[in-house]
Amino acid sequence: MQVHRRRFLLLSAGAAVLPAPASAAPSDAYPSRPVRLIVGLPPGSAPDIMARLAAQWLEERLKQSFIVDNRPGSATNIATEAVARSAPDGYTLLLVTAGNAINTTLYQHLSVNFSTDIAPVAALGRTPFAMVINPSVPANNVPEFIAYAKANPGKLNLASPGLGATNQMFGELFEMMTGTRFLHVPYRLSLFPDLLSGEVQVYFGAIPGVLDYVSTGKLRALAVTTASRVDALPDVPTMNEFVPGYEANGWLGLGAPAKTPPEIIDILNREIGAFEADPGTRRRLTEIGVIPMSATPAEFAKFIADETDKWAKVVKFAGLRAD
Repeated sequence: MQVHRRRFLLLSAGAAVLPAPASAAPSDAYPSRPVRLIVGLPPGSAPDIMARLAAQWLEERLKQSFIVDNRPGSATNIATEAVARSAPDGYTLLLVTAGNAINTTLYQHLSVNFSTDIAPVAALGRTPFAMVINPSVPANNVPEFIAYAKANPGKLNLASPGLGATNQMFGELFEMMTGTRFLHVPYRLSLFPDLLSGEVQVYFGAIPGVLDYVSTGKLRALAVTTASRVDALPDVPTMNEFVPGYEANGWLGLGAPAKTPPEIIDILNREIGAFEADPGTRRRLTEIGVIPMSATPAEFAKFIADETDKWAKVVKFAGLRAD
């Protein structure tokens, strides 16, 4: 999820001045010492900002420190392993993302199993994406794009931040459902210079990261990937309007080591539910392009299982492997 760094630094600073919510300390002793929330992405990223907002809320509600610990690397697998190997006592949590569901199939030799070694705690939100193209591509809508792609096989490049990234997987799902085929071009550094110049032509990006380029005409948005239209791009149709059944979302939540006591998970889930219901929180989530997504632990577990199955089919269709 790529978002302009300046905007995120401003929002990060703003997180420090959120109004203190009313106290809701649980009757038992948890938490009686600082809690670490491990994030598998760098500071300033969209998930990191979300983690810090949630951590601040939990800290104020539960009267204990919640420390965000960034451990980027290996497509969030390093962070996931660190949490999976931690004591199941509620004092080490994981910011889970759509990438965790993808990695379950993409990586063949992981030392931990996300599906069994991480207990779902609470959903935080969805991040809407948009399919954008360089204006040099002669297509003004999805049907025209599909026709052009089929008439010019192998001539369109799909940009992403790396193998198995949600950006690539959303494109692979599009290919699977439309019979088109792109050349995937992964980038270690920013892909935007090449996308803006037309060196690569197609990108599925988080809306906050592409919004400025779309509004200035530097990129053309063909569709949003969510089930319904997005306020930030009200005139852009959903992909489902042209490709029935297509839906792809970035998403975030909290996880804990397997066998974490249910009462601790329930405390955290309840407080995250209050976090998402708070008007100030909802306003700030809108600013960073996140749609609140409340769920019980069981509902979140079912959602993760469905996402894991969905992306496993796409990984296998595309013949992807990260090991």
